[in-house]
Amino acid sequence: MRAGKHHQVWIEQCDAARTIRERFGLEASFDYAVGEKLMNFASVARDHSAFARERPRFVSEVRRLFSADEIRTHLERLEREETEKDAETRDPDEYEVRDESRPGRPSASGSSTRSKAS
Repeated sequence: MRAGKHHQVWIEQCDAARTIRERFGLEASFDYAVGEKLMNFASVARDHSAFARERPRFVSEVRRLFSADEIRTHLERLEREETEKDAETRDPDEYEVRDESRPGRPSASGSSTRSKAS
């Protein structure tokens, strides 16, 4: 991206978020603007100083797009959804404690720390 155009990225994304809110509602707009675009922008900003300089302005615009209550509510929702998704994809035996005296059987006392992941 050419120098000086970094601000256009987030400005265009915030404009798109406004349109999404009008057409598809608050949740879709928040997921797009924060859950996708702001998170990606922040990730890129770690390695690119031009994006890092723009990040505070992007965050300020997101705060204008959504109220503090909307931000809080939808961040909690995104976190909850991520936790649920992680739980669904986790191997159920991954953290199971095994009784080393009885191979293949969970420990009754939970004293063993050997797990399937070991």
